[in-house]
Amino acid sequence: MKMLSLETELKENAYPGRGIVIGKSKDGTKAVTAYFIMGRSENSRNRVFVEDGEGIRTQAFDPSKLTDPSLIIYAPVRVLGNKTIVTNGDQTDTIYEGMDRQLTFEQSLRSREFEPDGPNYTPRISGVMHIENGKYNYAMSILKSNNGNPDACNRYTFAYENPVAGEGHFIHTYMHDGNPLPSFEGEPKLVEIPDDIDAFTKNVWESLNQDNKVSLFVRFIDLETGDYETRIVNKNQ
Repeated sequence: MKMLSLETELKENAYPGRGIVIGKSKDGTKAVTAYFIMGRSENSRNRVFVEDGEGIRTQAFDPSKLTDPSLIIYAPVRVLGNKTIVTNGDQTDTIYEGMDRQLTFEQSLRSREFEPDGPNYTPRISGVMHIENGKYNYAMSILKSNNGNPDACNRYTFAYENPVAGEGHFIHTYMHDGNPLPSFEGEPKLVEIPDDIDAFTKNVWESLNQDNKVSLFVRFIDLETGDYETRIVNKNQ
């Protein structure tokens, strides 16, 4: 698989929607994840990321302008022991609760489908990072309608064991802008992961479409100690 530039992928797509990146830093010492949200409607754009314990949640920037919280207010990131869960919806809680009951990542998502926002039927994208005794693996999932048919749900899980330093995978909800919005296709894209959290955060944020970007979360987790650094960028400050 060809290594792609995350910067180029973002700059050339005005509306990838919501996106998850998971990988390993170039020096091999950190597990890396990023999650961003974009919006076209006033309701979607009226959001910020805030820290919530070891995770984050979305909240309305201006509560008076919040119209429908159902698909936009959720906890994108939660931590369960040595697992970090990152998703684009309230399935974060579904995965957290399932894995807390010893279900696998895939089993936990069996009870969920794509979002009920026809005609887009936005895919649910999810990732889980598992670090134990310095060893690291991660998995990503996408639940999507069958080519826009809401009667059928297609489920894909991608697992990455012993990931290679400097490599990551990028999955996002939409192929590009459109009406209806076309769901992501294929397996997660192979992208380069650097060492510097601030440079990585700046690069991703500046590469997202200026009109549509809303918020960005980035975390680097030390594989030996479990200590982490987090960056949050909100367009609405």
